[in-house]
Amino acid sequence: MSGHSKWASIKHKKAATDARRGKLFSKLIKEIAVAARQGGGEIETNPRLRVAINRAKMANMPSGNIERAVKRGTGELPGVSYEEFIYEGYGPGKVAIMVEVLTDNKNRTMTEIRHIFSKAGASLGAAGCVSWMFHKKGVIVIPKESLPEEELIELALEAGAEDVRTIEDSYEVITLPQNFEKVKAKFDGKNVKYTLADITMDPHSTIKLQEKEAEQILKMMDILEEHEDVQNVYANFDISNEILEKLGKK
Repeated sequence: MSGHSKWASIKHKKAATDARRGKLFSKLIKEIAVAARQGGGEIETNPRLRVAINRAKMANMPSGNIERAVKRGTGELPGVSYEEFIYEGYGPGKVAIMVEVLTDNKNRTMTEIRHIFSKAGASLGAAGCVSWMFHKKGVIVIPKESLPEEELIELALEAGAEDVRTIEDSYEVITLPQNFEKVKAKFDGKNVKYTLADITMDPHSTIKLQEKEAEQILKMMDILEEHEDVQNVYANFDISNEILEKLGKK
């Protein structure tokens, strides 16, 4: 079980409160605007924008919000200009952590992220200190009740997927980034329901944590995810289902 898979499965099972949904919409709007600014407002020619808009639709964001975010990115509407940064470091249990941010105030964000790391007993490192432990992949999480395993595997491999993993009550279809949309379109064409479809950073290997360190890292991940400038958090931890149950994360 990869660290991303474990963290992703924890995240997408969380109850979405109104406050969380509002914060999620804010982050999605930032991502759409930056994608449109960098690659233009047409999804046909801007893969990053396609992924961002798909993520927004999966979160049930109103189409008007999406359209305005695109126009802010292309300059058709006034908006804040955001910069992208990646912070890297080590958390409890020497877990490798990557934090992707979009911010309009680099100094403020860096200070706040450093404080979160320090308070958790973690440490920020230089650029590249842990990114080499991850590779970019497409991931589609499909509940087991959506279709039989053999049919899923056949469909995924036929579409160009790299791997299919079993994760508890779901299947995780892994693709190369350039094949992600083709594989997703194959599932869409067959009306296969999925709970997550995104481009992510998947760890090459994982670190198995005991209960104390697991509790510390999960708390840290939650705090990072709650930060308004943080878009994504990736880590290479592995936590057993027994410990997750004890911590109330299953």
